[in-house]
Amino acid sequence: MNRNEFAALCSRTVLLDGATGSNLMKKGMPRNVCTEAWILEHGEPLIELQQAYIEAGSDIIYAPTFSANRISLGKHGMADRVRELNTGLVALSRKAAAGSSALIAGDMTTTGELVEPLGEVTEEELFEAYREQAQALYDAGVDLFIAETLLSVLEAKTALRAVRSVCDLPFMCTLTVMEDGKAYFGGSAAELAEELPALGADAVGINCSAGPDRMLDVVKDITARAKVPVIVKLNAGSPIPDAAGNMTYPMQADAYAEEMKKILALGAGLIGGCCGTTPEYIRKMKELITHV
Repeated sequence: MNRNEFAALCSRTVLLDGATGSNLMKKGMPRNVCTEAWILEHGEPLIELQQAYIEAGSDIIYAPTFSANRISLGKHGMADRVRELNTGLVALSRKAAAGSSALIAGDMTTTGELVEPLGEVTEEELFEAYREQAQALYDAGVDLFIAETLLSVLEAKTALRAVRSVCDLPFMCTLTVMEDGKAYFGGSAAELAEELPALGADAVGINCSAGPDRMLDVVKDITARAKVPVIVKLNAGSPIPDAAGNMTYPMQADAYAEEMKKILALGAGLIGGCCGTTPEYIRKMKELITHV
């Protein structure tokens, strides 16, 4: 997909997918493992989940390549598996999407390490980690890129610069922010909306964060500033730990869809779900879009 084709797609509301990790944990994925390695070794739950998202109406599904960069993988002793994991995980998503028109987004995220002067990772080291992953994803044949759950505008800019050093595929970008719109380690959703499109991002917005009922003002600010389509992909409410320490999400699919109706009215163009959402949430949003 080229950037003009992506812009044409965004002339209507685009439906993204929902959560991956919280659903795979229900299917037996342990805590504190390398998620990307576990999924590659246990492909069927991922394929079934992504097929369910596509059947529910997702136009774009995110390949489960989230933390498959050398900095994050290095924490599991797997820094040398970047190409293997990205290639294999994109192939799983391709298998899930076979016979459909769903697009595959190569997924990148924060490394979890702060960049100097807040931390020890240099901006150039972050760029190289993102560039290596972007090259692997591009070679694996993704249709576009998403850099999501980013914790600073600097991470967003660096991810964009890395992708653009590799290719000119469409680039989407979302921050995880607090309820005032500020990113956790620098910048804000407002800064992302103003700065990233000027640098070549094709869509910007927020993901994870809180539930949609708590993020209306932030979305309103983004849509007022952004000159590209706006992405909103939020949690099913604020997480609540259960007796076993697992996070549960209280907002049910009907309520989530009703809140997303307000998000659409504010001008969001690409919507989906993050932690706690399932194919049922996507189905409810598909019904919402169909009847708008």
